[in-house]
Amino acid sequence: MKIPFTKAHGARNDFLLSWYEQATVSDYAAAARAICDRHAGVGADGWLLVGQESALPWIRLLNSDGSEAEISGNGTRCAAAFLIHAGVCGEELQIRTGAGVKSLRLLSRSGPRFEFEMDMGRPILQAEHLRYGLPVKQGVADVTILDVGNPQCAVFVENFDFDWRALGAEIERHPLFPNRTNVSFVRVLDAHAIDVRFFERGAGETMSSGTGSTGAMAAAVLRGLVKSPVTVETPAGPLRLRWDNGGIQLVGPAELIATGEFWYQE
Repeated sequence: MKIPFTKAHGARNDFLLSWYEQATVSDYAAAARAICDRHAGVGADGWLLVGQESALPWIRLLNSDGSEAEISGNGTRCAAAFLIHAGVCGEELQIRTGAGVKSLRLLSRSGPRFEFEMDMGRPILQAEHLRYGLPVKQGVADVTILDVGNPQCAVFVENFDFDWRALGAEIERHPLFPNRTNVSFVRVLDAHAIDVRFFERGAGETMSSGTGSTGAMAAAVLRGLVKSPVTVETPAGPLRLRWDNGGIQLVGPAELIATGEFWYQE
């Protein structure tokens, strides 16, 4: 079986995109693990199935471990680039995600490189200051828990000189989060900038995260550590966010980098 795909990345958070009607597999979780495998597959943080048979185009996101996620901010921008490149949508578009309909506006384009402003919605605060012990001997973590369309746990740190990947893996599956959580480690730089590392549910370490940046920025604003607008420095470069009355707006890139066929054997 051949599965056509386009590969894209949003600030080095990479995804494979396939039209839903061209991905006729019986087990999507298994197919996602296969196509996202970085050694035996094409390699990506996630697989996006894109459909257009309804009033609005829609996406379904499967993480590289086969689990399903409500939304990815970077992935949704990649889907917008995919749809515009295919001639399906114009410069202002809406995409139905597992976290509801998201609106995007194309700011600029140079060939396969796009920049979008995306309405991330209004974050829902679940716990502003939550302290609990961590078995990996990292002491007591002071975290903020939010919902930005998917679950987010923002951990505030002074530096990244510790095994934050191991800590992220532990927090992801902590009993506080029965459906697991995305984890962001946040270092405040100044009143309008934070530096963040990401450990995402179902994918592990990623170079950036749209929803993770949204959760980190919201948590820092709610704690009074920064003020909007905020630049989120990631290992892949900056993302720009501002918090309007209606919600958080994120400006970031999306780039289409390859097309091909994945030869999948169920």
